[in-house]
Amino acid sequence: MSTSIFCVTKTHNQAEAIVNGLQSSGFALSDVSVLYPDSGGRKDVGHVVATKAPEGVATGATAGGVTGGVLGLLAGIGSLAIPGLGPLIAAGPIMAALSGAAAGATAGGMLGGLIGLGIPEIEAKRYESRLRTGNYLISVNTDRDGDDDRAEAIFKAHGGEDIVKSTDSAVPKS
Repeated sequence: MSTSIFCVTKTHNQAEAIVNGLQSSGFALSDVSVLYPDSGGRKDVGHVVATKAPEGVATGATAGGVTGGVLGLLAGIGSLAIPGLGPLIAAGPIMAALSGAAAGATAGGMLGGLIGLGIPEIEAKRYESRLRTGNYLISVNTDRDGDDDRAEAIFKAHGGEDIVKSTDSAVPKS
């Protein structure tokens, strides 16, 4: 049974610490996703030459800026433009899952995309609101017993908030 665990962090440093913690604990980077607003003007942003995102997935979703460090090592990095939410950077399996929401998005595209990932509607609304204010959404997919509890402990240890577990999520594997 597949489980996805989600959390929100307020800062880039928290997001990096969680992804580092997951990697150090044996989670594959291909199972880790990060979604955050594309601030565009950050000095630590580099340009990605290629992305694993499907071609033509969303208007303006050409390869976007990617924050350096461990977040830059995640698979499938690209930009999404979602009406009502603006430009986002997505990395990992969440990129493929949300790209459909961006491609045909209406004002509720992000909310629908998050619900499609198996996140309960009330939590999806909270995550959407948190993304609007500059927070980072992090998730990890697990298939082994006990990994969900380990991931949750890592999220908590590094200040992750609004932690949600979703069983048999629609987040595709890379």
